[in-house]
Amino acid sequence: MLYPVIAVIVGIAVLLWSADKFVEGAAAVAERLGMSHLLIGMVIVGFGTSLPEMLVSALSAWQGAPGIALGNAYGSNTANITLILGVTALVNPIPVRGRNIGKELAALVFATLFAAALIAHGLSVTRLDAVLHLAVFAILMGMSMRRDGKPGNGDAGAGIAPEADDDLPGVGAPLGRAIFWVVAGLLFLLASSRALVWGAVEIARALDISELTIGLTIVAVGTSLPELASSLAAARKNHHDIAVGNVIGSNLFNTLMVVGLAGIIKPMAVPPEVLYRDLPVVGFATLILVLFCLPRKSGNAVISRGKGAFLLCLFVLYNAYVMLHG
Repeated sequence: MLYPVIAVIVGIAVLLWSADKFVEGAAAVAERLGMSHLLIGMVIVGFGTSLPEMLVSALSAWQGAPGIALGNAYGSNTANITLILGVTALVNPIPVRGRNIGKELAALVFATLFAAALIAHGLSVTRLDAVLHLAVFAILMGMSMRRDGKPGNGDAGAGIAPEADDDLPGVGAPLGRAIFWVVAGLLFLLASSRALVWGAVEIARALDISELTIGLTIVAVGTSLPELASSLAAARKNHHDIAVGNVIGSNLFNTLMVVGLAGIIKPMAVPPEVLYRDLPVVGFATLILVLFCLPRKSGNAVISRGKGAFLLCLFVLYNAYVMLHG
């Protein structure tokens, strides 16, 4: 029991460090391409901070632990909205800006409903389901990038002004060093993900707790810590579009890319609780996110400290319920 606990703790710690280095390198490359803040948050930071979920779920599926694979993906989605945005809003209220925020939220709602419909059909993720997940993900990401490339959709004209954004993670770093950290960060992510999955599976077996419960709670929160760190840093530096885009992008990755990749590696049977408990919670949290982010007649929406406290309460209640019934 001691070694699995150590593996989980060390795995999460290395995941945090390596994801941070990967995001720094990727953001530096993205900055050279002139991507907008919202798209950097959705694609670069969202993808980088979702790598732990992707690798953990892929390895879990490979090792025959579908409960951890699915629990990690859907539990992280709930944690991203309730825990990450909740804590971030408590630290610094989040004004919601961005020309395309409504369209990106619509894409997230569609992805959530699409995934739920596929899983409801047969309570499984077949390889065909996985391919459909990945295809929809590619289409939605392509649409986002095409919107971002249109004149007037960026944050600073055609691109980001380096002198105004030197405090973005990795911006201004030499290209060679940025590429080095992309590669090194990915390698450390692989190693730490393997350690985390092994430790989580062993703990679940030792305590006679379902793998789904471990995936929804310990593993999901652990792999969501990079999103928390990135969103807090972005909000603290007043890059609120990155904080919101990070959550939207990460949830898109988790719903479609993470589950799709795990299903390609090994088709999975879906525990019934995922359909009647966990996916409805993800859908409800997504609806709350939409309501909090839609523009008001008086101007942009703001995720206030009160709304942040409400989101945190949802996080605590859901995780307490899962642990008590796990």
